[in-house]
Amino acid sequence: MSTSQQPDPRDRPARLTVGVVGAGRVGPALAASLQLAGHRPVAVSGVSDASRRRAELMLPDVPLVTPAEVLQRSELVLLTVPDDALPGLVAGLAETGAVRPGQLLAHTSGRYGAKVLDPALRAGALPLALHPAMTFTGTPVDVQRLAGCSFGVTAPEELRLAAEALVIEMGGEPEWIAEEMRPLYHAALALGANHLVTLVAQSMELLREVGVEAPDRMLGPLLGAALDNALRSGDAALTGPVARGDAGTVAAHVAELRRHAPQTVAGYLAMARATADRALAHGLLKPELAEDLLGVLADGTPGTAATSGTTGSEGTYGSEGPDGSDGTDRPDDGEGDAR
Repeated sequence: MSTSQQPDPRDRPARLTVGVVGAGRVGPALAASLQLAGHRPVAVSGVSDASRRRAELMLPDVPLVTPAEVLQRSELVLLTVPDDALPGLVAGLAETGAVRPGQLLAHTSGRYGAKVLDPALRAGALPLALHPAMTFTGTPVDVQRLAGCSFGVTAPEELRLAAEALVIEMGGEPEWIAEEMRPLYHAALALGANHLVTLVAQSMELLREVGVEAPDRMLGPLLGAALDNALRSGDAALTGPVARGDAGTVAAHVAELRRHAPQTVAGYLAMARATADRALAHGLLKPELAEDLLGVLADGTPGTAATSGTTGSEGTYGSEGPDGSDGTDRPDDGEGDAR
């Protein structure tokens, strides 16, 4: 079939008029994705100048109106406001009579399931929780990133198929999350994605202080490989001085961080303790080395057995070889380079 003969997505059955309440980074991207599937964005609300500019960029020619008008014009409404603002918004819309029976009301909060929409449900709306597990920039690239993106989906059982169909139309992959598990689900994502940004930013700042001109170029291959290895191999991907039990090296790290970047010490120690616990539990950290290491992590200074690790005997790569290997046998090392 030639391109000219391809059916127009807008001619598909059950196309919906779509409105967005809260033109942050998420809402316009989802609406633009639904537009590609043939749905029709008809209204968007935004308060700040940045929100308005974002709406004009992502949804050109879609009018900016009040939240109540968005609901009046739309069969599917995307509530894309911050988590803490969502309950009050839903209650206010329901109390003022803005919600219409049969209207699909979908929020994108990771924290909440469908119950936060109960005031709208009592007004006759159909509640959906559709949370994209993705970080957004507020630019058209977000629409491309939705391809293959997982969505945490929660809805009444009778609306499950409708919720999953909307996610698929946006290019996403639906993952069913039970109502009572939403806070834990959201914590898991925040632990990985949000804290990763902080860790990378701190690492780049320290490398700049060392004199590295392009810390992003230095970190990119390293962090990309570490992420890939972790996703494929889990705890077997752990490397570095904590997993090896090099207490002297860790103590040297803590001392230098206290001198040059004291604001990073608490985070370093917390993550090192968590790493040590996981390495010990999975047989990567030898128990006889753990005591000195945990002593360092408790007070930042090495015990007697660990002090030898602060000499120059590690060479250029510490006790790792230039290929990143530890030089020690590891259990469960069936993934080749996946450490």
